[in-house]
Amino acid sequence: MQPSLPFAADDPSRPTTAARVLLDGAADLEFDYAVPPGMEPALAVGSRVLAPLQKRTVTGTVLSVHPAPGLAEARRLRPLAKLYDERPLITPKLIELGQWVSAYYLASMESVMRAMLPEAVRTDKHQDKTKRMVRLASPPTDEELSQLRRKAVRQADIIDALRAAPDSLPATSFPAASLKALAKTPWVVIEEEHVLRDPYGDDDFIATTPLELNDEQQAALELILHAAAHPTETKPVLLHGVTGSGKTEVYLQAAQRVLETGRGVLVMVPEISLTPQTVDRFKSRFAAMQREVAVLHSHLSQGERFDEWHRIQQGKARIVIGARSAVFAPLEDIGLIIVDEEHENSYKQDSPPRYHARDVAVVRARMEPCAIVLGSATPGLESWHNAQRGKYSLVTLPHRADGAKLPLVRIIDMRLEKRRAGKGSPAVLCERLRIAMDQRLTKGEQTILFLNRRGFASSVQCLACGFAVKCNHCTVSMTMHKELDRLVCHVCGFQRLPPRLCPECKDPGILLTGFGTERVEDTLRKVFPKARIARVDTDAMQQKNTLRDTLAAFKAHRLDILVGTQMLAKGLHYPNVTLVGILHADLTLHLPDFRAGERTFALLTQVAGRAGRGELLGEVIVQTFTPHSPSIQFARQHDYEGFSAQELEIRRQCGYPPFGHAVLITCRGEHQRRAEFSLQTLHKRLAEQLPTTILMGDPVPSPLERSHNQFRYQLLLRARQTKPITTLITRVLSSTKLDRDVFVVVDVDPVSLA
Repeated sequence: MQPSLPFAADDPSRPTTAARVLLDGAADLEFDYAVPPGMEPALAVGSRVLAPLQKRTVTGTVLSVHPAPGLAEARRLRPLAKLYDERPLITPKLIELGQWVSAYYLASMESVMRAMLPEAVRTDKHQDKTKRMVRLASPPTDEELSQLRRKAVRQADIIDALRAAPDSLPATSFPAASLKALAKTPWVVIEEEHVLRDPYGDDDFIATTPLELNDEQQAALELILHAAAHPTETKPVLLHGVTGSGKTEVYLQAAQRVLETGRGVLVMVPEISLTPQTVDRFKSRFAAMQREVAVLHSHLSQGERFDEWHRIQQGKARIVIGARSAVFAPLEDIGLIIVDEEHENSYKQDSPPRYHARDVAVVRARMEPCAIVLGSATPGLESWHNAQRGKYSLVTLPHRADGAKLPLVRIIDMRLEKRRAGKGSPAVLCERLRIAMDQRLTKGEQTILFLNRRGFASSVQCLACGFAVKCNHCTVSMTMHKELDRLVCHVCGFQRLPPRLCPECKDPGILLTGFGTERVEDTLRKVFPKARIARVDTDAMQQKNTLRDTLAAFKAHRLDILVGTQMLAKGLHYPNVTLVGILHADLTLHLPDFRAGERTFALLTQVAGRAGRGELLGEVIVQTFTPHSPSIQFARQHDYEGFSAQELEIRRQCGYPPFGHAVLITCRGEHQRRAEFSLQTLHKRLAEQLPTTILMGDPVPSPLERSHNQFRYQLLLRARQTKPITTLITRVLSSTKLDRDVFVVVDVDPVSLA
């Protein structure tokens, strides 16, 4: 019980205002506190405060401010201890957005607040960085300087250096003892200066000017500007443009027009790999206001994240570029939100809160209000369906902006290649692709090879007994990484030495089967020994700025061939790339997921779009074991509308999104039987209260049955709207006691069933 406060009804110190505070911590605690009279003028929704909790004090965020209750109740409220900032860190609109995310995705408000306030901002560990600077305050006369030189030569040398400098100099440039002595005179002043930790501070950006738009681009721009001028009257804009159609130029010119009105722009990209190129384009276009472009993504250091976030929050940056979490950027007075490559699954958060940044951006645009543009060459079927039924405004760019033709796509049936190879497995590169690459090297043109699998070999198998080495903690085969000389699990990261003998039968006949990007790079260096080759995947790009430097080298033609994973699939614009090879196009096609076909089509189309973006005609060679798949054939023809029409009809017949919503419940735990029984219990309780409007499947093992030492079982529910499902799940979970060793995960609108 919290102690009463010692004030009477007529006591002037009696608080008149109370605040609802969300306390930091995993418990998701919200309490009302009395606001001391001296704190009232500065306290507001979104303020960070220090509040008492039992015998300690904890930090928290103010969710609402309201009049204090009556005297009897007010006496039970403990007062807030401290207000951290005069200006709230989070705007009331962001608090409202966070509460929507919490309710829609069944996430705790505390987890949403962690997404809104990065760790670097929530703690005091990464405060403003400063450095000591020295400047002349009142320079000595020539006579005083001569006298000083006779007594202290080093101090006189410091005066000379400061006289010659146009501005102040770092204190570390001079001997500490001499500087300390000079600081006692009126001649020199030592000041603390703020240091901006800018992730792009050392880069030079060449200013660019707006390009002339074609009729299709101009129509798209006018629609976006109309939406920005009338945000409460217009719908979200879906910009469907083929690869190379000039969507980025439309974004840039729309952003410029919005900035001219004094409002801000939020630009979201799905992959960190796209962020450097997007930053380069925006900083080059807005060269006169580079300091007003802020960047948010997970590869920033904690100090850089602290500075970038506070620049946005203080209104010093009006353009924010970032990945998924940038949807919560504290940018005020937003005029335009751009969600590039809106179809990408990486916009979906896979840990609490499990929000979809594209959908949250649409909600934020409605709350601000402001215009929002969703752009893609392969829009998500949910967005496409919304455009078809009039919920979104649709504008299309069916042609490439520079008049270039879409690349010619050739399909190579690897079943035939396997027959030619005889008993052995087919080569990493088919003959046609090898010859095409050789021709590009001769002409001085560039090639991109895409394979969505890391490592050297995808599995290690015994030729004698068929034993395959699997992870000790997950139900997946381990991947051989030659550079590390280790087997690595790509799910949990577990590593072990590769066996020299079969662990089961002790036979030495160990076979490396399958291949990843590491083996492709190794093969290329043998086949094309004079070619300049680089690999782009999470293994090769672990060091900071490695990705940016590699892409810059490729852009400058210091590399001939790039081989990589989906980090290369989107957004990259290199006019000298005339050949793209897609190795093993079937990797995502046969997954147990109703979105597998859509994902494969989008990936192939996006990768193919990297070719022929200049004056030279592009060519794409696709190696596949299922050449007649609709996803591959429609991608070959660059026919999004044909693919979407067929896929939507299948979804409609089955009742899958976008013709409804899905919620995936997963029970996971270290004990297999307990996890399975817990889900069966939930299934039974849900079935007892299940309305006829909700379809519920059976509890089944997840496609990845064991991960990180935990067994996983899942249950899928579908309905026209999410509210009936989430209401039912909340009611059942609150009244059902499950084993404490079992974790229940509720994923609203999942993008993957694995």
